[in-house]
Amino acid sequence: MSAEKERIFRALKEIVQKPGNGICADCGLPEPEWASYTLGTFICLSCSGIHRNIPDVSKIKYLLQDPWDDAQIQYMDQHGNKAARAKYEAFVPAYYYVPTYTDCQVLREQWIRSKYERKDFIEANKPLPYATGYREGFLWKRGRDNGQFLNRKFVLSEAEGVLKYFTKNDAKEPKAVIKVDNINATFQTAKIGNPNGLQLTYLKDNSTRNIFVFHEEGKEIVDWFNAIRAVQFHYLKVAFPGASDHELKHKLTRNFLKEGYMEKTGPKQTEGFKKRWFTLDHRRLMYYKDPLDAFAKGEVFIGSNDNGYQVKAGLPSNAQGNWNWQYGITIVTPERDFLFTCETEREQRDWMTVFSGVMSQQMSPQEYTMEAYFKHKR
Repeated sequence: MSAEKERIFRALKEIVQKPGNGICADCGLPEPEWASYTLGTFICLSCSGIHRNIPDVSKIKYLLQDPWDDAQIQYMDQHGNKAARAKYEAFVPAYYYVPTYTDCQVLREQWIRSKYERKDFIEANKPLPYATGYREGFLWKRGRDNGQFLNRKFVLSEAEGVLKYFTKNDAKEPKAVIKVDNINATFQTAKIGNPNGLQLTYLKDNSTRNIFVFHEEGKEIVDWFNAIRAVQFHYLKVAFPGASDHELKHKLTRNFLKEGYMEKTGPKQTEGFKKRWFTLDHRRLMYYKDPLDAFAKGEVFIGSNDNGYQVKAGLPSNAQGNWNWQYGITIVTPERDFLFTCETEREQRDWMTVFSGVMSQQMSPQEYTMEAYFKHKR
């Protein structure tokens, strides 16, 4: 490395080590190796690809290889990630979902475009398309029985507190009316097979129901997502008038703790093990024949250690075919044991880690109510 390159590298390294610059300005990934030299921010490789698509706003360089002049280095030193956040994230609404590096591409892209291209959060009270309390439009919805995606009209109403969808544009009666405080929305791009795929989950007669939708435009589906969160936030403000915005936003839509295939046996533990798709949504462990099923085949309540719930590695010695299953998991509940098997030791370990995490938390009054329902259902 030449003396000049060495000098530039050392200068940039010193700037990166300043508070706030050691993680990506947009997604929080540690040790960013790229920079937007027009915005003065340090960013990761993945976010740099998004910045490349908005060249009128952001121009990027690689810290380790690209040529830098003294004026650009000085600009980075005078700005940096903390200054950019103070400017471009000054008025992010409490309900707006701020993605991290673990989130999908469409969420991160729209977050970056909202900040720097549309400048949505620079001034207070800027009108935002997802903050009006009403939204109407068309989404591609997966059919429950045939699996085909069909264009359906959706209406979100804060005044009514519901999300509705219609099978026909001129239909007077909706196909479904979902209370907005009962909806969980989570991006499921791989599962749905679309980069803008969104899963809407809600309770119907105390059973979990899934709707899978997408829109061709990334901005449109992310606006729907944040519109649902905005309406939910409004209802939470009314329901919990003393709670802070920080407390309330943790009650909004959430990502599932874990999903994936395991095999399970029935309550008598004498049946063969069957492969199922499992979704853990905090204390509800749901299992499906197919990841895109509308209804769960069954659900298991995951309570706390204080209430007699445990997770153990392995299966009981009397379990059907026990000698075949190397990576078993037993969930102990006050009523019965549930037996599962994983294909690999890593999957077994990952599932046990999330189960242990849930069981270590104390149950809320609402969760005691949920537990009572599960017991009654059995």
